[in-house]
Amino acid sequence: MGRTALYRDPVPFCPPRAEVQLDFDVLALAMPDGRHRRHELDGSAATLADGFVVAQGARTRIDARPERRFVRMLILERDREHHVVITPPDRGAVAPNVVRLPEAPGEAAIVDQPAWDALTEWIMGGGRLAGCSIADLARLAAIATPRFAVLIGEVAAERALELVWAARGPLRGAGGIDAALHPLVTAARQSPRAAQALAAALAYATRATRGKRHA
Repeated sequence: MGRTALYRDPVPFCPPRAEVQLDFDVLALAMPDGRHRRHELDGSAATLADGFVVAQGARTRIDARPERRFVRMLILERDREHHVVITPPDRGAVAPNVVRLPEAPGEAAIVDQPAWDALTEWIMGGGRLAGCSIADLARLAAIATPRFAVLIGEVAAERALELVWAARGPLRGAGGIDAALHPLVTAARQSPRAAQALAAALAYATRATRGKRHA
């Protein structure tokens, strides 16, 4: 009978992730080693840049040098604070050694792509809820603190009610609120924080609709 074996099966390169908790003006990062980082966002300078990470244990097929992976970097600087948040290097393409890019610092926080996208959109947009669509708010709610998630939900409810009332009249707003909040409803199925924002949105919409009917 034949036998199958793997010769030097490589260990998968999958560095642990940090958890993002975003408040209105503070970014908190729970690092995989148990440490917590806190960065005040007011007055921070934010920069987006391309970079690379050396994949520990992985080797290129051509010259056996350590493999490099492309990452996107969010660089936050305020006073003497300096934090770097990067996309998952295990999901990035292999970066040729001839490409000149800065290497991400070893202490950079690695977060999953959806969280990185929501975080960078918020910070590079100046941290304002006023310009966010319901879809934007749904993405943001997934990385929000509980307190911020409630505020996001209430803002999403205001957006949804504006859409519903404009289409159907002020006395018939409650019926279409679920459809208007669809991005947040979808996000709530996968994120407890988005679910908290959705609960706040529905409660706010109910109060606002009752107020309209009794006005």
